[in-house]
Amino acid sequence: MNRPHPALLLPLLLLLAACAPEDAAPPAASAPDSAASPASAAPPTAAVVGRDATRPERPSLRVETLDHGVFDVAEQRGRWVVVNFWATWCAPCIKEIPDLNALDAAREDVVVVGLAYEETTPEALRRFYAEKVRPEYPVAIVDVFNPPADFKTPRGLPYTVLLDPTGKVAREFLGPVTGADILAVIAAAEAG
Repeated sequence: MNRPHPALLLPLLLLLAACAPEDAAPPAASAPDSAASPASAAPPTAAVVGRDATRPERPSLRVETLDHGVFDVAEQRGRWVVVNFWATWCAPCIKEIPDLNALDAAREDVVVVGLAYEETTPEALRRFYAEKVRPEYPVAIVDVFNPPADFKTPRGLPYTVLLDPTGKVAREFLGPVTGADILAVIAAAEAG
């Protein structure tokens, strides 16, 4: 009997989970985003994920990035932090990168960090940057078998966590997210 190689199973399972998350609320159920006017915010593209009560409200994250030194979420207090789990084999993840680059560059009070959630090397990731698209924000490679403990293990990619300026989880998204989606959550929080 032909069995798939074990290293291929994880990416396949993550891809399938991103296609049909079973426990995510539909985008229409996300009340805080509905306060934004239709002209000012694009419709949500990612499913809003409920917070896991077993994880800390203010997660810690300290990672060595490829080109930007150590990224420590605790040093980002006073800023919104976008933690984006992604992979080079994930087409929706790659599509997000230019938008996340623009978001990171547009506002001083928003910082993006990418977590490459795949078995890869710094050299392979740099080759990907040269051939496809380069994140301008810090990117760290995280171990798929030992992901950051304070964050949920992604059930699919992309998976994005927005932390408010106090470091508290403001929103989680499973699936593609746009800068407009993130800005709508920020605007709603700042207005409320």
